[in-house]
Amino acid sequence: MNTRVKNVNTEILSDNWYVLRKVSFEWQKKNGEWQKQSREAYDRGNGAVILLYNKETRKVILTRQFRMPTYLNGNKTGMLIEACAGLLDKDDAENCIRRETEEETGYKINDVKKVYEAYMSPGSVTEILYFFVAEYTREQKITDGGGVADEEDIEVLELDFAQTLEMINNGEIKDGKTIMLLQYAQINQLISY
Repeated sequence: MNTRVKNVNTEILSDNWYVLRKVSFEWQKKNGEWQKQSREAYDRGNGAVILLYNKETRKVILTRQFRMPTYLNGNKTGMLIEACAGLLDKDDAENCIRRETEEETGYKINDVKKVYEAYMSPGSVTEILYFFVAEYTREQKITDGGGVADEEDIEVLELDFAQTLEMINNGEIKDGKTIMLLQYAQINQLISY
């Protein structure tokens, strides 16, 4: 427990889609003085994300779908290119990402490797994201993917790895989790290019 935090009071502002809380508390500054603060925290649960890659073809599997928050913040089409991801629900991270991979991309993967965990927007969102990578082959493609029909409308993209790095540079890929995984693949030389 952090002894520099006390008198925490939580109020639910919204419980419509996920949970938005207003948290009032006292924070002890470095000089010992106690300061009253108030923050809003959005709790949407934790998630998992994966980069599927093929060493032989030098390709990766990404997805494209409409994301309203990006549309509201200047993305003219609202379409975003992303690595496959999903919320944990009641799963552990590894089972979640296997399920999401099959639903979204149509690939049934065998071996996944967890590479790290990260808070994506710790100033306002409680979510921690579990990052994975996995090799794929064409033989592992069992459906067209596209997500759960009544919930999602996802396009599956198979792209040259070198092209995705250029897409980061020219702004076609703007999703943080996707950029992190593509750079992980580059730094760790998962795919030659």
